[in-house]
Amino acid sequence: MKNVHAFGDDCLGDLDATAVAEAIAAGEFSAAEALEASLARIDAVEPHLHGVAVDDRERARVRARDNRFPAGSFAGVPSAIKNNTLFTGLPTRHGSAAVPARPATANEPFTDQLLSTGLNIVGATTLPPFGLTATTEFVDDEPTRNPWGTDYSSGASSGGSAVLVASGALPIAHGNDGGGSIRIPAAACGLVGLKPSRGRVAPSPEGEAAPIDIISNGVLSRSVRDTARFLGDAERFRRAPDMPPVGLVEGAATRRLRIGLITETVTGRPIDDDTAAAMKRAADLLTVLGHHVEPTPIPVDARFVEQFADYWALLAFSLEYFGKQLIDKGFDRRAIDPFTHGLSRKYLRGFWRTPSSILGLRRADARFRAGFDHFDVVMSPTLAHTTPKIGYLDPAGDFDLIFERLVHYVAFTPANNTTGTPAISLPMAQTSAGLPLGVHFAADRGRERTLLELAFEIEAAQPFARIQDSRQLPEV
Repeated sequence: MKNVHAFGDDCLGDLDATAVAEAIAAGEFSAAEALEASLARIDAVEPHLHGVAVDDRERARVRARDNRFPAGSFAGVPSAIKNNTLFTGLPTRHGSAAVPARPATANEPFTDQLLSTGLNIVGATTLPPFGLTATTEFVDDEPTRNPWGTDYSSGASSGGSAVLVASGALPIAHGNDGGGSIRIPAAACGLVGLKPSRGRVAPSPEGEAAPIDIISNGVLSRSVRDTARFLGDAERFRRAPDMPPVGLVEGAATRRLRIGLITETVTGRPIDDDTAAAMKRAADLLTVLGHHVEPTPIPVDARFVEQFADYWALLAFSLEYFGKQLIDKGFDRRAIDPFTHGLSRKYLRGFWRTPSSILGLRRADARFRAGFDHFDVVMSPTLAHTTPKIGYLDPAGDFDLIFERLVHYVAFTPANNTTGTPAISLPMAQTSAGLPLGVHFAADRGRERTLLELAFEIEAAQPFARIQDSRQLPEV
């Protein structure tokens, strides 16, 4: 099946967000021209990809016409916000029919931090209901499809943002990550996806209200420098009080790193052949670059799987039964989707484990972070196997089967959410079918600079694949 992209000879070309902002600042084209090119691209890909949850182009046009953007790295650059984050005037539906289409009356704190970069928000992007699964599929709407091959999942939960950036419709877009929700779609769609440390950016209201805040906001981008500039701007707007500053990272460091290599999953099931081959090539590249790569066991045990699953289920239960208090007074529990309902029922079957599971996740923090006493960075696959087709993680399918598949698929990403450590997925490989495949790097809390410097070095040594250069995917 052919891929779907909108790269062409308009003013956006194949520019990343940094280059678009520089061109606007230099007068090569205006913010209004950049916006119209982006809107035309969205209109071209949206019938195939379904990444837009709310269209807000008319307000974006007013902002572009007035050209009054904050003096950030991305002044005037078209972008989008994930539809679980409050942006004044837009309905925040959280991907669910249970949430009314009521426009937000104020921004949440992170939204102001995002806007400080100068981005021009053209609308909100899709996510699966409440971001609780790893594919952007629905029971009441078209799935959000992967631009590298529309039969395939886009990942989740920031799936809509990922497909719009990967397809060239937007240079950069917002995502957030509560168990891999930036890194998973980045891996599926061939993007750079950084989950910052807990507290690095402004917390979400949902995260602050939870027993353990597992949510971090960030962006999905096509270049390391775009992600680095976002984080630099975010830090200028709001300095994290208890972490070393990141600053603006602009390239690789000279220091060689000790890198731990993890290829075994916490579930005990093996990674697939394509993923194993990608990890070997990545380790070989890092060794050639002068880093010391050494195999290491996964720093959490099998109890982590059950404990995180219990916490995951607690979130679904809280949404189903307390949605009016947590989300919107018009929340309609009767419209909850089958997967969220199944996850909520799972919680009810084991609710008595809640205190011990939360305590276990907190205790796992020390064990996980102790790994960074020996290593600067820990490297693993982003996902345990290659991107599945639409339907493999069907939210209306048999819950127990779908949940089992999910737990294995996302085996590597959740530990960074419970521990609050930063992690980044880089599009370093492709599958035998030509789909992107992500390699995952994690560091200790507050060490985003180390990850970004390494990412710059990898990008320079092995430029990331571009969708516009990819071959046609075979029919399966």
